[in-house]
Amino acid sequence: MAEPSDEILVARYVKGDRSVLRVLIDRHKHDMLRFLTRLTGSQDAAEDAFQDTFLQFHLAAHKFDTKRRFKPWIFTIAANKARDAMRKKGRRPALGLSAPVGGNGNGAPIEFVDLMEISGPRPDEALQEREQQEMVSQAMDSLTYTLREVLLLAYFQKLSYAQIADDLDIPLGTVKSRLHSAVASFAKRYQELYLVRNPSVSTHASGEAPE
Repeated sequence: MAEPSDEILVARYVKGDRSVLRVLIDRHKHDMLRFLTRLTGSQDAAEDAFQDTFLQFHLAAHKFDTKRRFKPWIFTIAANKARDAMRKKGRRPALGLSAPVGGNGNGAPIEFVDLMEISGPRPDEALQEREQQEMVSQAMDSLTYTLREVLLLAYFQKLSYAQIADDLDIPLGTVKSRLHSAVASFAKRYQELYLVRNPSVSTHASGEAPE
C-alpha cells in the first residue's frame, strides 16, 4: 500500500490529525538539515532553523494550497528561517551549488554539484576532497545570500525556474539572472583558487614550457 503524499498529510494535519507531523518531520529531516547546513555553514544554526521551520508550518499549515507541492513550500520556509538566523547572529550564510569548476588532477572536469555530493571519502581521496571543499567554501563565501539561496533551490532541491520564482515571489527573469551571476561568480573565484594551488595548470594554459 502506497504511503500518503505530503499534501494529503498536510490536509489531515489541518483537520486536526496531529500525529502526521512526526511523519512529515521524519520524511524531510535528513534532506532539510543537509540543505540548511550548507546554507548556513553551521550545524547549530541548521538545527535552530529546522525547528523554526516546523513551528512555522504549525502556524501556517492552514494556508497551504494542497494543489501545490509541499516540499518546495516547506523548503522555502526553511531558507527564510536560515536567513533570519544568520541575520540575528550577524553572520553571512556559507554555501550554495553548481557549474564546471576546474579539474580533478587527472584532467577531467569537476562540477560544483559533484563537490557538494561528497560523503564518506575513501582514504586515498580524503586529502584531495578536503582541499576541494576548502576551495568551495572560500569561493561560495563571496556570494550574497540571495545568490546562494537560488543556487540551492535550483541545484540541490531541483526546482524549476518557475517554481523558484513562485516560491520566492520574485520575477522569473530575476531567478535566471541570479543563477547566471551566482554560477559565473563562483566559477571565477573557484578557478582562481584552483590555479593558486595548481600553478602548473596556469603555466601550461599560457603556452609556457614547465621548468
